[in-house]
Amino acid sequence: MPTKRSMKQILADNRIHWNNAQTRSVVRVNFQKMIDCRTLALGAEVYASDSGERKFFPHTCKSRACSSCGQRASICWQRERAAALPDTPCAGVGLTMHSDFWPIFQRNRHLLADLDALGAKVLQDWAEDKYGAEVAVLVVRHTFGGDLKFHPHLHILVWTVGLHKTGRRLVSDVCFPKDAIMRIWRHRLLDYLTMAFEAGLLSSDLSPKELLELFQAHRDRWWMPHRKYFKSKDAFLRYISRYLRRPPLAEYRLLPSEDQEVRFLTKDKKLGQTVTTVYTTSEFIARLSDQVPDRYRHAVRYFGLLAPRSFGKNAVFWALLDQKRRPRPKRITCADSIRATFGRDPLRDSNGESMYWNGRISPVKLEAT
Repeated sequence: MPTKRSMKQILADNRIHWNNAQTRSVVRVNFQKMIDCRTLALGAEVYASDSGERKFFPHTCKSRACSSCGQRASICWQRERAAALPDTPCAGVGLTMHSDFWPIFQRNRHLLADLDALGAKVLQDWAEDKYGAEVAVLVVRHTFGGDLKFHPHLHILVWTVGLHKTGRRLVSDVCFPKDAIMRIWRHRLLDYLTMAFEAGLLSSDLSPKELLELFQAHRDRWWMPHRKYFKSKDAFLRYISRYLRRPPLAEYRLLPSEDQEVRFLTKDKKLGQTVTTVYTTSEFIARLSDQVPDRYRHAVRYFGLLAPRSFGKNAVFWALLDQKRRPRPKRITCADSIRATFGRDPLRDSNGESMYWNGRISPVKLEAT
C-alpha cells in the first residue's frame, strides 16, 4: 500500500543512490545534514525551568537543501533586504535559455557561476546605452523547475530609477523591453559558450562541429522573455524568498508512493492545472542532487549601484532619492518563529513557567540506517 514519506525518509532509506563516489561531495554532505537535522547527531540546547522541568532542542542543519530549515531563513532574508534596499519603482526580469542548453550547464556546472554577472551586465549596458544611467541590480540564479528538471535561469530585480553617469541627478522611467533584452541576453550567452568551448572549458556529448552548429542555429531563434514592472521591491522579494532559502520541492507536495517510486504534485503551466509527477526513487534523488548548489556559491549577487565597490555612488543615490537608510531589523529567533507559526511558546514548561538556557549537548554519532 502506498505510504507518504518525508524527504528525510526517502534519503535515509535510499543511501545507495547518493552515498557513493559518483555523487558530488557537497550533495552527500547536504543530504546527510538533512537526515541529521533536529536530531542529537548535531547536538542540542538544553533549557530548564525553576520547577526542574527540562527540554531538549536539537540543532538544525541550516542546509539550503533542507525542507525544515527554510521558513525562518526566508523571512529573515526578506526583512533584511526590504530594510536595506531603497523604495523605488523596479522591474522583475527573467532571463531563460532554450532547453537545448540545459544539459550543457548540467554537465559543466563551473560555468553556472558566470551567468549572474552575464545577465546583470545585459541590463546595466542597456540602461547606460539608452539612458546614460547606472542602475541597481539584484540577481538570483535558479536551476530547477517545478518537476525538478535542471533548468538554469535568472530572476533579476532591477531598479527603473538610476543614477545619471554624471553622478548629479536621477534618471527616471528606465524601461527594459523584454524582447530587446532577451535578444541581447541570447547573443551574450552564445558568445560566452563559444569562448568557453574555444578555451577548452566546455565538454559535451555533441561533437565540436555539432556544438558550434547548435550555437549558430540559436542566434536568431526566439527565446521566451519575461518581465514585470513593480511599484516597489516588496512583491518581488516576497516571491523570490519562497525559493531562495528553501529546497526546490516542498514537503506538502509529496504524495503517498510505492517503495521504488516518488510521486509529487507539480503545477503544469501549459495546462494551467496541478498534475502528478512520478519518478523512480533513483531518478528522483538524481534530480534532487542536481539542485544542490556547489560550495562557496552565493544564492544572491548584487551589481551596479548595489555592488560593494559602489558604496559611494550608492550613498549619492540614496541622497538624491531623499530617503534615509533603515537600520537592520532584529534577527528572528527560532522561538519567535515557532510562536508566530504554531501559536505556542517553546520556552514555557508544562506549567507555563519561563525556561532558561541550562547547557548544551555535544553531537552524538548515530548509526546509519
